[in-house]
Parts: sequence; structure tokens; C-alpha cells
Amino acid sequence: DIIRPGNVVETDKLPSDVRKRAMDAVDSSGGRVTIGDVASRAGLKLDEAEKALQALATDTGGFLEVSDEGDVLYVFPRDYRSKLAAKSFRLKVEPLFEKSKAAAEYLIRVSFGTALIVSIVLVYTTIISLLSSRSDEDNRGRRGRSYDSSFAVFFRPSDLFYWDPYYYRRQRIRTDRMNFIESVFSFVFGDGDPNQGMEEERWKLIGQYIASNGGVVAAEELAPYLDVLPIKESDDESYILPVLLHFDGHPEVDEEGNIVYRFPSLQRTASAQRSGRKEYVGKKWAEWVGGVQKFFEEKKWPFSKAGTSEKALVVGLGGLNLFGVIVLSNMLKNVAVMPGGFISFVSDIFPLLQIYATSFFAIPLFRWFLVRQTNAQIEKRNRAREQRAQALEMPDSTLRRKLLSARDMARQTVISPDRIVYSTEKDFSEQDYEAGDWDRRFREL
Repeated sequence: DIIRPGNVVETDKLPSDVRKRAMDAVDSSGGRVTIGDVASRAGLKLDEAEKALQALATDTGGFLEVSDEGDVLYVFPRDYRSKLAAKSFRLKVEPLFEKSKAAAEYLIRVSFGTALIVSIVLVYTTIISLLSSRSDEDNRGRRGRSYDSSFAVFFRPSDLFYWDPYYYRRQRIRTDRMNFIESVFSFVFGDGDPNQGMEEERWKLIGQYIASNGGVVAAEELAPYLDVLPIKESDDESYILPVLLHFDGHPEVDEEGNIVYRFPSLQRTASAQRSGRKEYVGKKWAEWVGGVQKFFEEKKWPFSKAGTSEKALVVGLGGLNLFGVIVLSNMLKNVAVMPGGFISFVSDIFPLLQIYATSFFAIPLFRWFLVRQTNAQIEKRNRAREQRAQALEMPDSTLRRKLLSARDMARQTVISPDRIVYSTEKDFSEQDYEAGDWDRRFREL
């Protein structure tokens, strides 16, 4: 396809993460999906899944199928990714942008670490120059000497401070040992949120759990994946409200008066999935989620991923820099600096050097207290979710009846190709015949 000015590519209007997650869900489903399939497998909201499927179908030549019960399916050709790549300018430039961004991130990290070395060199070179000048004055008995140096400096104050918004994301997947220059950034600013991207995984897990259990679950089943209080502190089920909003669910009351939650859109699928069974209540609870973790566990924030030796070196050099800044501050108060030259340059940027030296320890100290507080909250949430998971493994009689009721009410509709009565891929007249033929075969059956 030729990209022409004015042509609209619907997929380009989607957020990148929504597009990628939707396409991965389509691939895992074999290219034939319902909105519920994509929502549950990608962890997307139903309206996000629907918009993504409509945009993908429009741009890749996908078509719609309608079942005998009015369910809509989206069907994509095997080469839909290549078709989309040929049409979308955004998809073509994204790889180049990612590579450029990665290179820029590396330069930023290296520059920030290098700033520590540059600061130490500037500070101690200035101290040595001032001491040398004072010695010369004492020997010559002169006063009012101007301090200067032919030392050439190729340095900008702006190089002292950098902020890398993508450094944290890259550190989450790093397995190699970082070098000293990178460890400077890690010590001062940390390595970012270790749980970045896990919210997406949480919704995927919840969606797949609901779908695999026929679209009907008890609140207690989802509690191990949500932010809940310990059982003794609260028996309120309001924690399930975000799930109801996310996947368009609603409560139902069974014959015994128990409240369970049905998600109609996740009950209809284009591919057969194993649904929950009564005998999975209790001891075999882990099988409900395909053997994955029994509860959603957040990772604790590390202070720094730098090694012990790297951190010791960073602290030592940072302390050396701070000590030099303090000494130089006292020296500059007692001398007259003439404009121009190396010492004059250092004197002009000295406030920045002071900020850098103090922030080098102030920021990590603040982060240390913040990390402790954050990890305490994470530990509390993890314990509450683990407790909820243990309650499911050994449910009491009330909870067991509730879980069995949810399994009884579960229903999964697999929309196979023989149930399709209309498709946008074929002519209407041809499908009228097929619909009539299906009606005749249904009466015979």
C-alpha cells in the first residue's frame, strides 16, 4: 500500500500499549476473536478492546462474523501484521525511535555518572591552583595577585544534571552487572519502579481467570489479585468494583442467597477454553489459573541494584567531592577572583557544584526513608493477598458452597465456524441462503 497525505490509519490513533496488547491477544487466539477474548487475554477494558479490534479490522482487511445468537467475531488474515506495517507510518518509525531513544538513554546515564568525576576534577584542581597561588604570593611578598590559569575547559554546567525517564524501565530487565558510571545514577536516583508493567499483568491474570471459569466467580476468588485488607479487618466485597467496571460485570444472587459476579462478555469465546469444575474447589484451587501464582505478589523496591563494591566506590567519591566543595567554599570567600580564566569559571558555576554535591547524598537519604515506607506497604498488601489465597485452598463450608454455586452458574459459549450466519467477507445473497440452510438444519436436529 502507498501512504498518501490525508489517508487515515485508524490503528495509529490507538495508544501503543493498547495496540500491542490487542495484537498479541489476536495472535494467541489464532486470528479469530470476540471482544471478550481480547479483553481477557490482554487485560484491556471492553471498550478499549472493541476500539482496537475495529481499528485493526479496518486497516488490515479483517472482517466480521455474526453467530446465530447475534455474537460478533473479528477475523483477521494471517498476514494482518505485515499489512498493517505497510500502511502505518507510525509502525515503521517506532523501531527507529526506540533505537534512538535507547542510545540517548545510555548517553544520559554515562553523562550523569561522568559529572561526578568532572566535579571532583574541577574542585580539586581549583583548590590546588589556589594553594599554589598563595604559595607564590608568600614567596614573592606580593598582594592582590589575580588567580588565573591557562587550563582549557570544555565543560557546560548543564552537563551536571540529567534526568532519564526511560532508565528505570530498562533497569527492570537488566541482568548484567552495571559499571561504575551507571551505578552513580543508580545510587542517587535508584532503578525505578520494579512493578512497572505488572498492573497490566494483573488485569491479564484476572481476565483469564474469569474466562477460564465460565464468566462467573465469587469475590473471594479475585481477592488474591486485588488490593484488599486482611480477612479479620474487613469482609466487605467493595474491592471487586474495579473488576466489574473493567470487564462489565454485574452481581447475581444464587438460590441460597450468595452473591456471585457474572461477566457476560467473557463468557463468549471463539476458541474453546477449559472452564472451572466443582472438584477444583479447595485442594486443586491452583488448577483454576493454569498453575500460575496463587496470588498477585508485588516486588519490593531495592535501594539500588548496583553491587556492593560499586556503591562503596560511589559513596567514597561522592564524599570526596562533598569535602572538596566545602573546602573550596571557604577558600573562595577569602580570595579576590579576577574575571576570566579557569578559577573565575569555577567560581561562576560553584553554586551548581554545591547543589550537585549536597544532592548527591540528600536524594539517596530521602529515597531510603521512602523505600522503607513503600516496602512496608507492599509487604502488608502481599500478606493480605496471600491470606486470601490460603482461605481459598481450605474454604469453610460457607465459602465452599459459594464457590460451588459459582461453578454451577458458569457458562461458556464457544462460537464455532458452523454457528456463523453472516459474514462481511461474503455477498449478502449468498449468506441469505446459508442462513436459511442453517435454519432448516436446526429444525431437523
